[in-house]
Amino acid sequence: MQKNVIDWPVWAGVPVQPDDEEARQLLQEELSKPVYQEAEPSLLERIWTEILNWLGELLGQIRGVDAGLGTILLAVGAAVVIVIAVLLVRPRLNARRKRSGPAVFEQTSRLSAEAHRALADEAAAGSNWDEALTERFRAITRSAEERLVLDDQPGRTAGEVADRLQGAFSAFETDISWLALRFNEVHYGARPATPSDYERSVALDRNLTVSQPQSARATAQWAAPV
Repeated sequence: MQKNVIDWPVWAGVPVQPDDEEARQLLQEELSKPVYQEAEPSLLERIWTEILNWLGELLGQIRGVDAGLGTILLAVGAAVVIVIAVLLVRPRLNARRKRSGPAVFEQTSRLSAEAHRALADEAAAGSNWDEALTERFRAITRSAEERLVLDDQPGRTAGEVADRLQGAFSAFETDISWLALRFNEVHYGARPATPSDYERSVALDRNLTVSQPQSARATAQWAAPV
């Protein structure tokens, strides 16, 4: 009598009855994708090792099992590995995106550098140092865009602005990095701005305004103030 074989859906391209080596290769290919490799914490690596060892033992037991049931067990085991991978990697990737920082400008903001400076000075006059520092950093960023040191890129973060400005104004790398960090700290409420922070940001703004960028592209298109 012919045995009843369970009709179980399998992944496209996966052998219906893969041997141990094929199964291991399929899982290693899945786990080698960039989304998993980017995580790279030692804990994650140890978990992978344990999972693969467990799966290897499971595959060894499948050898003597009916082909249809073996395929089911293989699919379930692989699915468990993928689910665990996603659960472990996703929080890390979300944290990485959060650490990249907020966008410098709100989506609807198209103010000029001078307009942001005016808002910064107005906030400083009212002792609103968080707002003052935030608007001064926006003024610096917008000024760089107006002078073609930066391209107009919506959604750019403070860290990304700092990376580009440091390449164009190497003499002010320390202050640029500091201000980008303070912008993020103020935004997340980690540490409020102080009057001395604002004074330092104003000095940096003035220094950058009178300095010529080192970028060849920006230098070629430099527009000197009238």
